[in-house]
Amino acid sequence: MKVAPLPLVVLCLFMGFTFWVMAGAEQSLLAFGAQLMSSPDTAQVVIDLYILAVLACIWMYQDAKRRGKGLGYLVPFFVLTAVFVSAGPLLYLVLRGGPETETGRL
Repeated sequence: MKVAPLPLVVLCLFMGFTFWVMAGAEQSLLAFGAQLMSSPDTAQVVIDLYILAVLACIWMYQDAKRRGKGLGYLVPFFVLTAVFVSAGPLLYLVLRGGPETETGRL
């Protein structure tokens, strides 16, 4: 399996920082999300992120379909995207490998 190094580095840094922050958090992830949604200015940012997450899920679905993968393959990526937004697409890119052209070469 080919692993894409740049998305792997970004994923490791992002998830490491995420777990470090969550370990020191004084409230649950759900309570934090509810607090963000209680104010229009921060709710706009959360809504924007989830629009981006839906677009990323659509892209992952179309890309996986083109590569012959089924919807069952994508479920873990969708769950990660729903919780951590960028973690799902980053992991997908890591496991997807490098870019391909129609001939299979760069």
